Amino acid sequence: MRVGFFQFAPLFGEVSHNLDKVVETLDRADADLIVLPELFASGYQFVSQQEAIALSESVPNGPTTQRLIDIAKRRRMVIVAGIPERAGAACYNSAVVVGPSGFIGCYRKTHLFFEETLFFTPGDTGFQVWDIGPAKIGVMICFDWYYPEAARTLALKGAEIICHPSNLVLPNCPDSMPVRCLENRVFAITSNRTGSEARGGKDPLTFIGNSEVVAPRGAILHRAPRDQEELCIVEIDPADARNKALTPYNDLLRDRRESLYR
Repeated sequence: MRVGFFQFAPLFGEVSHNLDKVVETLDRADADLIVLPELFASGYQFVSQQEAIALSESVPNGPTTQRLIDIAKRRRMVIVAGIPERAGAACYNSAVVVGPSGFIGCYRKTHLFFEETLFFTPGDTGFQVWDIGPAKIGVMICFDWYYPEAARTLALKGAEIICHPSNLVLPNCPDSMPVRCLENRVFAITSNRTGSEARGGKDPLTFIGNSEVVAPRGAILHRAPRDQEELCIVEIDPADARNKALTPYNDLLRDRRESLYR
């Protein structure tokens, strides 16, 4: 299975420009699964609730999801991409999953970070897993990584690959995702962005890049540079995430003693 990410620097509010860039890039990608950054088309540093609402879209009928469906069908790939989702009066930091057959699902970010709490409603979808054929995939968004329960829940639900759209500014995630993979025996694709945003007189946010694909035993199969655009595609065997045996006597998930974790 060929999987990877597209790391780049979106321009805030320039949805059509950012979409054009992604479509142009993915039109030359030979992949089964591609993960895009969190809020990849809108940009990240909102200055008001009204701005977040104006840039949010319905799912799956909004123009960004529909355009992603078009490229997914044309290139026969699954795409996981972060967008601001509008649902009634609520605005969510979401990730859509689309593929050759069209819309697959949507995850709404559970753990909001920093000023996201001012503009978005905490997600209500819970952690979901979708069977895309060659593998079962789960989705978490950026700051969700800070909560081990997120990755563990996806693993318990059968995810073999965790797709992780991100806009990381804290330095810890790239070196922590190998631990998430090791403790759950799953693959993870973290797709971060680069560049910086300083809007409305706020302190600038500098995004750390370092998107990566990590294997179930914690090996980093590829890590992108901190400050460069990169399309990365690597070949993996999802079956490597199905064997949870650590020794002949230890099975990672079977040996959990859940009654003692309360």
